[in-house]
Order: sequence, then C-alpha cells, then structure tokens
Amino acid sequence: NNSSQLSSLPLQILLYVNGVYYIFYFLATLAMIIYKSQVFSYPDDFLAPDLAVLFLMAILEVPRLYLGFKGNLTEAEAPLGLSLGLTVGSVVLGVYLLLWQTYVLWADVLLNAVLLSAYGLESGLKVMAIAAFVS
Repeated sequence: NNSSQLSSLPLQILLYVNGVYYIFYFLATLAMIIYKSQVFSYPDDFLAPDLAVLFLMAILEVPRLYLGFKGNLTEAEAPLGLSLGLTVGSVVLGVYLLLWQTYVLWADVLLNAVLLSAYGLESGLKVMAIAAFVS
C-alpha cells in the first residue's frame, strides 16, 4: 500500500514542543548567566565560553528543528538523519551547560534535565521514523 502515511505524529508534536521549550530554555539560561555574572565573581574569561555554548546551541537548534520537521513530513530519512546528528551536538552542548559551565544552579539542572530528556525521546522517535521510511 503506497498511500500509507509513515510520518510520525508524536515526533511532529515533540519537535513543535521542543521548539517552544527551547525558546524558554534559551531565555531562562541567558537570564541566569547574566544573573550569575552580576551576583557571583564570574571570571571574565569563563563568561565568554558559557555564552558561546548557549548561542552555538541556539544556532544549531534552527536547522535541527527544520530538518526534523521537513524529514518527518516528507518521509525522507536524510534530513531526519541530519537532524539526529545535530541533536547529538545539542546534547553535548546541553551536557556542557549542565556539568561544566562556571556556576550551575538548581534551575540549570532542572532546565537541562527537561531539555535532555526531550532530546532523548525525540531521538528515539527519529530513529523509529527513519526505520519506517527505509523499510
């Protein structure tokens, strides 16, 4: 049956929710970095890498989500695979912000735990969608 729909509705919803959540995550993390730079003695040479990681992550998020939406809706494994690869990069940057940024507050832990869990769930759904498209 060639008319069967292989694209994943749960993946589509999760990509949308992750996009909305990431905007909140970015703004909250940026606000916390600014807060920490004011409240704590934040070495100047440590502020730049933390901000750079956050902005790099934001830059990665746009093609990551775009390729995820496009790959899922067009039932094409290549964009979905690229999106999965970018997700791995985003996970690494998220882990940096969770474990290695200069100051980690409980709010950082909470924000990153939600983000990394969503990335994990999304990655699982992407792998299942790619498997469905290829078969």
